[in-house]
Amino acid sequence: MFVLETGLEVPVVAPESADGVLGLVWLVIALPLLGAAILLLGGRFTDKWGHWLGTAMPIGSFVVSLLMFLEIQGRDEEDRQVVKHLYDWIHVGGLRVDMDLLYDPLASLFLLLITGVGSLIHVYSIGYMEHDPRRRRFFGYLNLFVAAMLMLILSENYLGLFLGWEGVGLASYLLIGFWQHKHSAAQAAKKAFVINRVGDMGMATAIFLAFTLFGSTSFTVISARAGGASEAAMTAFGILLLVGACGKSAQVPLQAWLLDAMEGPTPVSALIHAATMVTAGVYLVVRSNFVFEYAPDAQTAVVVVAVVTILWGAAIGCAKDDIKKALAGSTMSQIGYMMLGAGLGTAGYAFAIFHLLTHGFFKANMFLGAGSVMHGMDDDVDMRHYGMLNKAMPVTFLTFAMGYLAIIGFPGFSGFWSKDKIIEVAIGQNLLVGACALVGAGVTAFYMTRLMLMTFFSEKRWQKDVHPHESPALMTVPLIVLAALSVLGGLLLAGNWIIHWLEPVVGPEEEHELPIPAIGITVITVLVVAVGVALAFALFQRQRVPDVAPTDVSFVTRAARNDLYGDAINEGLVVQPGRRLVAGLFVFDRSGADGAFMGGGAAVKALGGVLRKVQTGYVRSYALSVLVGVLVVAAAMLAVNL
Repeated sequence: MFVLETGLEVPVVAPESADGVLGLVWLVIALPLLGAAILLLGGRFTDKWGHWLGTAMPIGSFVVSLLMFLEIQGRDEEDRQVVKHLYDWIHVGGLRVDMDLLYDPLASLFLLLITGVGSLIHVYSIGYMEHDPRRRRFFGYLNLFVAAMLMLILSENYLGLFLGWEGVGLASYLLIGFWQHKHSAAQAAKKAFVINRVGDMGMATAIFLAFTLFGSTSFTVISARAGGASEAAMTAFGILLLVGACGKSAQVPLQAWLLDAMEGPTPVSALIHAATMVTAGVYLVVRSNFVFEYAPDAQTAVVVVAVVTILWGAAIGCAKDDIKKALAGSTMSQIGYMMLGAGLGTAGYAFAIFHLLTHGFFKANMFLGAGSVMHGMDDDVDMRHYGMLNKAMPVTFLTFAMGYLAIIGFPGFSGFWSKDKIIEVAIGQNLLVGACALVGAGVTAFYMTRLMLMTFFSEKRWQKDVHPHESPALMTVPLIVLAALSVLGGLLLAGNWIIHWLEPVVGPEEEHELPIPAIGITVITVLVVAVGVALAFALFQRQRVPDVAPTDVSFVTRAARNDLYGDAINEGLVVQPGRRLVAGLFVFDRSGADGAFMGGGAAVKALGGVLRKVQTGYVRSYALSVLVGVLVVAAAMLAVNL
């Protein structure tokens, strides 16, 4: 029981304990974690079969996740939230944190996405990394990544979430820099690690604030007690959570690491961008809905960050010739749509998760498809060297096309249902925000059509001695599965299923008024998308694409090629001032602090040098000194008595 300042008691109702199939929830984390331990500590003994073990572990987690999902489907809404207590974790003074796992409708969807798509990426990696001498270690890192993300999702409290949060950061560092013999890969890994630490400071401070305000880091406890805190305190809490979310989900202003992360092997890009790392920030905001409910200013900040990121990522995607970096800009923009949905409150939470799931399907499909293209093009990532690959790589082309139609929001495909609902809710709440989201949809259609035309159509621009070929079955089968999900993912909205499914976690959907009927917004969105597609056709289908990007371009194009100068902004606002501050502190430390301490020591040393001269080493000198001293004392005493 918790007593508010008003004197009212607020009961904290704990979810029921997990049993039966749900009691196996710990296995979902334990399996990939065990796989990581065996592969990373087993040495060369596991080289020959380690990739198979590494793939089996997330598949096992997917099976357990599916069984648990089927189990809670048969329960009433109020019984779909269970907690598995593992052990007492931290108990210091007034702080008590248990290692508890929370399984509810929100966690169930994330588990299926992470383990399902993650398993397909592992299968794909068997073929993609076949000739890499460190393949076993790569699969160990993949398992670690999946285990950390699962810990993040399943924890019942912010501190446990932070444990998985940091695990994801570590795994991403190891995987982005996996080919550390490349200087660019090593630099990209460090960049991702450092920028994410900035976000992590916000997250850590939010946890400290939670304990200060509520005496707990438990979601259940904070949710029950949130109404007892002031709006200013809840706003600070929400803003700090948003800082953490910006780091992990590459939202402005902490987005600069995402495109450099493409230096890692392509399966890593798919895992980061589709099923794990960048979705963590969206999960954090949606899971913390009880915080933002009492912090409208923080919720507005989420919307502003989301809108800026939607347009920022879309602009970058228009100017990239590297196929993976074009998709990375797309990810930044699409995560912005998810954050926008989360920032729209109860009207948008379910649609944010809906788009997160469909994006997981079609973006994993396209990233793995890009890897398949690279596999057939001798690892060349420059789309200016592609063209007419639709016939040379038919399976890759057809599966990639399904992802393309989904992301632009072609009617009937998954993205049409999920992204358009976010645009609809945004227009209903704020016309300016909705208009920005609508523009983002048109730009998405433009740059994704550009990517399709430059890669699979237009004219052959293959480099000498390059012979495009289809990838092996281990790589194409996951593409086929993901392509099917890209088409059928919209079924999650049938009968408003996903809205009702998430209602116990995020609350009932809030009704929103629209300036025009919903069908009108849908028509307008489709027309905007059609304009983006048509413009891309006009510029890239019939026009010759030069082998080298022209330099005589507009300022906007140059800015987009340079990621809208995100690195330059960080350099000017953070890096250089930081270096000057450190240099100033160094001078102060050497001249001030060290000078004070060293000066004191020098003074004592000088005094010691003077006093040392008194020490002659001759006994007669010491005897004479004693005699003189006695005479002086005796004379003083006589003078006093007289």
